[in-house]
Amino acid sequence: MDNEMVRERDARAYEAVHEAADFTKLKTRYKNFVVPWTIAFMAWYLAYVACCNWARGFMDHQVVGHINVALIFGLLQFVSTFVIAALYGRFANRKLDPLASGLNAKYKRERRR
Repeated sequence: MDNEMVRERDARAYEAVHEAADFTKLKTRYKNFVVPWTIAFMAWYLAYVACCNWARGFMDHQVVGHINVALIFGLLQFVSTFVIAALYGRFANRKLDPLASGLNAKYKRERRR
């Protein structure tokens, strides 16, 4: 089988998957999770940066000993990153992976045709 035939077969298989209702559902579910969480995280991060620049009195406030609000907010940036990653992992396992597995099986079936 020459390369041109392989490319055509792969293209047909991809188009079949791309046109599947599950592919649209997969993209929609992904976007519905990623976009709001990205916006939320970016807003939280920009609020942290803005406070560090323009609310220094607030950020310098000592909470416990030498630990101030800025340090706590900075550490919470890491915590929020890991929380969002864990939430995404759970979401992907439950809502995305089953659809992706089905689409992968469809792609493999189409390639064999």
